[in-house]
Amino acid sequence: MSMTFDTRTRREAWRAALACMVTLAVAMGLGRFAFTPMLPVMLEEGKLDLQGGGLLASLNYLGYFLGALSCAAIRVRPVAMVRGALVATAALLLGMGLAHGFGAWGVLRTAAGVASAWAFVFASGWGLRRLAETRAPELGGVIYTGPGIGIAVTGLLGGAIGRWGSEVAWLGLGLVALALIAPIWRVFDDGRAPAPASGPALPAEPGKVEPREARADARWLVALYGLAGFGYIITATFLPVIARQALPGSPWPDLFWPLFGLAVIPGALIGARAPSHWDNRLLLAAAYALQALGIVLSVVWPSLWGFALGSLLLGMPFTAITLFAMREARRLRGNAAAGLIGYATASYGVGQIVGPLFAAPLAQRTGAFALPLLAAAAALALGAALFVAVWRRASRPGS
Repeated sequence: MSMTFDTRTRREAWRAALACMVTLAVAMGLGRFAFTPMLPVMLEEGKLDLQGGGLLASLNYLGYFLGALSCAAIRVRPVAMVRGALVATAALLLGMGLAHGFGAWGVLRTAAGVASAWAFVFASGWGLRRLAETRAPELGGVIYTGPGIGIAVTGLLGGAIGRWGSEVAWLGLGLVALALIAPIWRVFDDGRAPAPASGPALPAEPGKVEPREARADARWLVALYGLAGFGYIITATFLPVIARQALPGSPWPDLFWPLFGLAVIPGALIGARAPSHWDNRLLLAAAYALQALGIVLSVVWPSLWGFALGSLLLGMPFTAITLFAMREARRLRGNAAAGLIGYATASYGVGQIVGPLFAAPLAQRTGAFALPLLAAAAALALGAALFVAVWRRASRPGS
């Protein structure tokens, strides 16, 4: 009887983890990042210029920022929010194939950002709560492989179906989203209604932090997390365009973005298993440094191997950075970490908004992305150095 119960409980845990994984794949990988492989197609068709593409990307990140901020005020059942966000994501992808003109695309991309934020926050909260109920918290890493899987799918499909034009590609991605939503729909209708959460509900960590030190560390976390948003987003928005400029006529540029997505998967699984006694600030510093190195490689070694290795180094820490930052917020604030997580997420969102607005005009003026990429790498390197400095200050005797 106990064995049957344990087997059923384990099955329920995997069911919840996989449903949330697919949710994040649809909302983040397709709804949020499908624009990355679509941008070079729309540039070649003359529907956008580089500056317009950067603005559309920033509008999507603005939507994500607004959606994340709105989650604290939403009192709708999480399962209803997840379902609504999934349907909205598919509809908005289809809309990109049916709509014409920059104004309509801007509205659709902004709304897609809002929907992806809702899906991320409410699916994370619901999924991690369910895993805690089924005594399987170690499956949390499975949930956060979703963005990487979705990015890999959009990268592979976007480049392939983009040969028939951007309208067909957007419609195709919308249909893929609907096909992925169908098998998980009923998972989010099982009669249970975990309480809404403003962020993923990680176990509270017992760190002994003095109030003044905690306030200072919280300010550093918010500020430095914004550098992560700025640092990765330039490559994450323009990678296929950058690779096509560096390797004209090569068949490889459209594969670096899916490679980035595939690298997210082991990074999420490894990051979720990082021992709780490891210092989050040092983990964040290491992750920032890896991403900075990946970006520099694409500038100083603009070849097949340079872009491939750079994509791997940028992708592996992508979700791990979010996990470590949320874990640090829990260390500083315990069960009252929701507000700090919200401020940190807002800072990250601002960095994402600023990145394309900074990079696209500069790249258009200079004819290359070298300067914007070096600025992004410098921001990440600065963040890594400052996290180490904050850790060293806290480690001094009597501090």
